[in-house]
Amino acid sequence: MISALKKNLRDTTSWNHTVVTHFQFLPFSSIPEIQGSLFCLVLLVNLSTLVGNSLIIMITIVDAALHSPKYFFLKNFFLEIGYTTSTIPQMLVNFLTKRKGISFLGCAIQMYAFSLLGITECCVLAAMAYDRYVAVCHPLHYTTIMSWNTCFLLSAVSWLIGVLVALGRTTFIFTLPCCGPNRINHFFCDLSPLLKLACVDTYKNEITTYIIAVLFIMVPFLLIVVSYVQILHAIFKMPSAGGKRKKFSTCSSHLVVFTLFYGSGIVTYLTPKAFYSSSSTKLLSLSYTLMSPMMNPLIYSLRNKEVKQALKRLIAKNISVTYL
Repeated sequence: MISALKKNLRDTTSWNHTVVTHFQFLPFSSIPEIQGSLFCLVLLVNLSTLVGNSLIIMITIVDAALHSPKYFFLKNFFLEIGYTTSTIPQMLVNFLTKRKGISFLGCAIQMYAFSLLGITECCVLAAMAYDRYVAVCHPLHYTTIMSWNTCFLLSAVSWLIGVLVALGRTTFIFTLPCCGPNRINHFFCDLSPLLKLACVDTYKNEITTYIIAVLFIMVPFLLIVVSYVQILHAIFKMPSAGGKRKKFSTCSSHLVVFTLFYGSGIVTYLTPKAFYSSSSTKLLSLSYTLMSPMMNPLIYSLRNKEVKQALKRLIAKNISVTYL
């Protein structure tokens, strides 16, 4: 990918325009006085995201009660850490500096990391939905179907899809001739604002990008929907009200995470651009890059009894070690 980017920089010198070697982000807000407040707010949320997700990953590793396929996919919460780290630090720097810029190569790396982690998370959420489907609809065969090998395979396939699609997507965008202007109306290097800076007609590129979004956003989305339709059907057939509540509690946390992540993502990438402005795009992007990763640890820890108990054991153990 990097060799293709260097070739693109050499090729664009043949254009009678200034070659773009760096990009400049437009301010998140046109009111300079609130930049400091925005910096503090985003920093606080980002730190909460890092601490919360790190804590969930830690307890799934150190607590033996969570060493089961049921909690295997929670280890993928480092996706959330990488997801925010790929975009938010640059945003925080931009709040404090007048020149809100990023190099051409840095922009390509940021877009690749963001695409990789976002697409992988779409696939991981689909795998988690399948896990919940097996747990509710086929409980007697759960340990057989969702073996460790199956969990590793689903996780590996999710990451492989993310790596390949992100590589193709980033190379596809950054090999287009870009010769000015270099101002990105966003807070990170995302696909739509970068397409607007290309020197050529991007209609075919936009159609291709839309098809990719449908395949790797909507297909996992539909798999999740089908899984939960089957889950709800199985729950409603249960004779016991207590059993229904237990199953709803088991699945509701994943369903909330799925709604938060996919809701803003689908509107951003699959809604025709004529229906919303750049400002609304920024707010939606902030939702799935900052708010959703922060909420996930809270949702899983507050809605899951075993995770809460594991968290209490970890805190109690650390307190006892501290006072020894």
